[in-house]
Amino acid sequence: MAKSTTRYVCSACGRTTPKYMGRCPKCGEFGTMTEEVIVPEQTTTKATRRVSAISSEPRRLRDIEADRYERLSLPLSEFSRVLGGGIVPGSLVLLGGDPGIGKSTLLLQVAGILANQHGRILYISGEESLHQIKMRADRLSMLADDLFLVTETSIEAMLDHVEAIKPVLIIIDSIQTTVTNDSNSTAGSVSQVRKCAGIFQEVAKGTGVTVFLVGHVTKEGAIAGPRVLEHIVDAVLYLEGDPFHKYRLLRSVKNRFGATNEVGVFEMVSNGMVEVPNPSEAFLAERQANAPGSAIAVTMEGTRPLLVEIQALASSTAFANPRRTANGVDYNRLLLIAAVLGKRERIKLFDKDLFVNVIGGLQINEPASDLAIATAIASSTNDQAIHADMAFVGEIGLSGELRAVSQLETRIKEAAKLGFKRCVVPRRQAKRVPAPDGIQLIGCSTLADVLAIALIK
Repeated sequence: MAKSTTRYVCSACGRTTPKYMGRCPKCGEFGTMTEEVIVPEQTTTKATRRVSAISSEPRRLRDIEADRYERLSLPLSEFSRVLGGGIVPGSLVLLGGDPGIGKSTLLLQVAGILANQHGRILYISGEESLHQIKMRADRLSMLADDLFLVTETSIEAMLDHVEAIKPVLIIIDSIQTTVTNDSNSTAGSVSQVRKCAGIFQEVAKGTGVTVFLVGHVTKEGAIAGPRVLEHIVDAVLYLEGDPFHKYRLLRSVKNRFGATNEVGVFEMVSNGMVEVPNPSEAFLAERQANAPGSAIAVTMEGTRPLLVEIQALASSTAFANPRRTANGVDYNRLLLIAAVLGKRERIKLFDKDLFVNVIGGLQINEPASDLAIATAIASSTNDQAIHADMAFVGEIGLSGELRAVSQLETRIKEAAKLGFKRCVVPRRQAKRVPAPDGIQLIGCSTLADVLAIALIK
């Protein structure tokens, strides 16, 4: 009988080495090499026999019906938006997020709704007991006769339950607790996660059953396990949010059936996750008008425009090196904007601590928010308020010029819908984009032009 061998696999990039290394030679990450035991001769288990039994044959492109599977409708419009309009039968979806952010709560709500509308749903948990899941369901006031719960970690036993119940959707909570007899590694290891994900992929594609996988995240915020896990699935969703805020953002970073970077907004309340149909209005509800250092940015999250309040505070420092703190915006972007303000607009920031915050716990990464950040910083530094009926859209270049942004017309319509009377945009785009009724477009070429208009003298 052949002896088993040991190798080490990087959990970040999948690089394999025969010996343990503190740093991966491919991706350069430290402490990511995990041990994996390889058994040369393995017996074929029941799970692998099922997978190998799924067969296919080549077909002509014109003979394939594109509308064979219709999306499963879901009353949660925010969840459907992120998935591209509904749940595609036979898809494999990975949902990640920080511990306690609400992943299990959201999927249990989705399971209860789908069970009442589309048939049997199987919820498999490897982390909680049936009584714990029942307590959560009671808190959510859930009534679903066709929702089946089971606690199991063996994938062979899971497939037996799937064959007996024949559900339309399966939820696995979580993929890191699932094990297969084909691997001798512990649960959550690279080999276990890769093999189990491959089996679920074959089940989803071969039977047309939708599979949702819950994934743990690392301390850096990425989904734990091999990178191949995100390549196998059809969609990768992240549930984000500040634990000290009530809002949660469901973000799509990969979707084979819809737009990427789509965002759904939910509010965490005592009876579960409640969708927020108008997040811009919710984020601006507590805004204090005519307060120095407060500006409104019109940003895009996927195909949805969002109006968010950006606050800046510039205060004198007693230290040689002033602080730069960014909460919700990219730190390097903040340094760039501060440098442009100091060099081009002669605003003295070298002796001031600078704090920038996005209200509501949002993360804004697109350059179109540059203009609102710069205006908020200038407003706080000069202690001059910004006109309350004014919103800002524009990217700032190193010379202080305003550059064009995408989907400007959609952004302006959202600003007009929320009652803003003026919107500052790059001058070149202001001439080409029609302004909706009730809002005036102010075209500016440089940051100096914007500050001359926006700040109340």
